[in-house]
Amino acid sequence: MSAAPHCLFRRCVLALVCAASTGLALAQTFPSKPVTLMVPYPAGGLSDVIARTLNNALAKQLGQPVLVENLGGASGGIAAQKLLASPADGHMIFQGSPNELILAPMSNAALKYKPEDFRLVQMITINPMAMFARKDLPANNGEELLAYARKAAAAGKPLTYASVGPGSLYHLLGEHMSKITGIAMTHVPYKGAAPAFQDMMGGLVDVFMTPYGKGQVGLVDEGKLKTVAVLSVDRQDLIKKTPPLNDTPALKGFVFDIWAGYFVRKDTPEPIVQALHKALSEVANDPAVRSALEAHAMMVPRPQALPAVAKVYADNTEKYRAIARAINLQPQ
Repeated sequence: MSAAPHCLFRRCVLALVCAASTGLALAQTFPSKPVTLMVPYPAGGLSDVIARTLNNALAKQLGQPVLVENLGGASGGIAAQKLLASPADGHMIFQGSPNELILAPMSNAALKYKPEDFRLVQMITINPMAMFARKDLPANNGEELLAYARKAAAAGKPLTYASVGPGSLYHLLGEHMSKITGIAMTHVPYKGAAPAFQDMMGGLVDVFMTPYGKGQVGLVDEGKLKTVAVLSVDRQDLIKKTPPLNDTPALKGFVFDIWAGYFVRKDTPEPIVQALHKALSEVANDPAVRSALEAHAMMVPRPQALPAVAKVYADNTEKYRAIARAINLQPQ
């Protein structure tokens, strides 16, 4: 071997050794300060409930405080952008879903990121969805809802439906329903679920298709809201009297849920991703965390390996891009 190739070989070996040593050092020192759990919606919504249910358990696993930060706006895009503007050192984790990372940049021209800028570390919940409504909406199932919506549209006052922002899944579901039934409906975007529910209780918006928890069921029990339908195939335990939209012939197959998971920047060093994956997997297996989340009607999937969660994210990216194309979603 001549001198030049020999030197190049040595440099490559040294670089690999250096990278391995750096990775080991990162794994040993992470986290070196409190970790921020970024929630892309205001306090009081279901996302906030998830974060505050598990942040202390995650802090115990990481050996550092885990602080919840709420930052709503742009269908969760403002919080997502803050993560990307932060160092790729694992000290900021994004609690997100297809809503914020796949759909939001497809509908908001001001959001310059793409789903592939983020890496899913672990899933935490699969959330069933229901259609909530103002308490005096004259509909108690899908058939009655469509009859009311058709009459309202004919009178020039279309049914209004809330979302957590343009391009969010909840927006797409409203557009999808409008398209397949041929009934005009009006989209009303909010910065998060909490203000949407507040306005619905005030009679300012008609319906909201959304994941939910005990808090929202409590509002129904108190007579401040009502449920019209669930978006699952079968009835749901917390609201057993509420029928599925899937039972309505015109809405057969209108079945949706949404999941939440924890993301970091895609360029976060592998040892840090591995450390977070291990900690989050332990949290997902924690009986106290699981029972607390399940009490809010959420399903907590068993932790998956990193390649498996990567496939979930890639598959969902394709799925929701297809729905957005089907309704001709355009960035505004």
